[in-house]
Amino acid sequence: MAQQFQSSRRKRGVILSSRGWQRVQSAEQKSAEQDNGSRAYTLDQLSERTGLSPNTITKVRRRRLAVDRQTLEFYFSAVGLELTPEDYISLDPDTANVSRSQTPLQGQVPLDSPYYIERQPDEQIAYEEVLQPGALIRIKAPQQSGKTSLMTRILASARDKGMREAVVSLQLADSSVLTDFNRFLRWFCAVVTHSLHLPNRVDEYWNEVYGSSYNCTNYFERYLLTEIDNPIVLALDEGDILFKHPILANDFMAMVRAWNEKSRYGNDGSELWQQLRLVVIHSAESLVGLPFNLNHSPFNIGLSIELKNFNQEQVQELIQRYGINNHQRIAPDLMSFLGGIPYLIQLTLHHISNREVSFSQIKEEAISTNSIFSSHLRNLFAKLQQSYPQLIPLLQQVVNASEPIVLDPIDAFNLQCVGLIRSINLHVEPSCMLYQQYFSQVLRRF
Repeated sequence: MAQQFQSSRRKRGVILSSRGWQRVQSAEQKSAEQDNGSRAYTLDQLSERTGLSPNTITKVRRRRLAVDRQTLEFYFSAVGLELTPEDYISLDPDTANVSRSQTPLQGQVPLDSPYYIERQPDEQIAYEEVLQPGALIRIKAPQQSGKTSLMTRILASARDKGMREAVVSLQLADSSVLTDFNRFLRWFCAVVTHSLHLPNRVDEYWNEVYGSSYNCTNYFERYLLTEIDNPIVLALDEGDILFKHPILANDFMAMVRAWNEKSRYGNDGSELWQQLRLVVIHSAESLVGLPFNLNHSPFNIGLSIELKNFNQEQVQELIQRYGINNHQRIAPDLMSFLGGIPYLIQLTLHHISNREVSFSQIKEEAISTNSIFSSHLRNLFAKLQQSYPQLIPLLQQVVNASEPIVLDPIDAFNLQCVGLIRSINLHVEPSCMLYQQYFSQVLRRF
């Protein structure tokens, strides 16, 4: 009987391919337009249509864990599609067939990528927090640590709950926009309006008699938040760019903080502002010498998520996803040399999985000009020289020490924000062996 039951169980081991994910998204959107008043399906609605649990649907969409093929068939059938072999990727050990790009991951990890690793419990906390009225989530970490990748998943989770979303990448703001606060806020309102697929009515609500912050707040209060019934998740990406313009940053952050406070007044207007959920993304290094008053900014309120580096278990899982054997043996070496730094781990595994080089070769050439890390290391050193020269003597102390040392807490905080060191109780050491080797060499002449 036990054998019969075992053989009849569905074998788990597939995830959606990029093609499959695009097909099902498009079909789901068309189905919602026809059968749900053009409103995106909620997880509960999809569960009813597919016969799958909300948790299983979430698992299919995130593509982090494998499901069985029949699950995908149910999902596809519910939105009028027939599942084909091109729609999924096998992750079973015996039939692993994850397609690999010829270039390593750069920037945001796509929603449909099998190489995204969740860092729990922080991510689940963020998914739950964005559902709270008036939520404000701050995501910080050194550059290339996965902040924007997490942001896109928070937005996807919110979208699954029927919420609307607007993403403002401050990287798209022209320099002329960033030098004039009034022009910046008009640009900001226009971008949010466009993201929400609403008509641009900035001119109608802008009155030069009032200040720019008031006009922007009024535009949200009288138009955007009243025009849309569902909660709106507003994500501000690349917040570091604002900090290069201290006066603008100070005024803008004070306004964002005021919005969050409006949601807690307990009056009629509070209910309206509770519909707005804010997600602010910025590099941890932007906290080095903040150009604005912390008490007037959103940086000491809301939920703060500081993304950590990968741990050994997460590195092992990523090694498996790249189809590399002996993951239990390789993972400790990767952790020891690269410290779990996400970008460096992904870069290394990409080159190993494409059979370009072995890990032992990578370590031997780690700080040479031909190293796979050479561009990253040069950029890091250039940033240190140009933006944080005051940290160079401190970093010298750390990399030249034979064991973890004690630094002034503020100095340690600044070095850690840039991603160069890690703390061990009250002591600090280089973030990884790679950084120790490289900076101990290049800083000799200083």
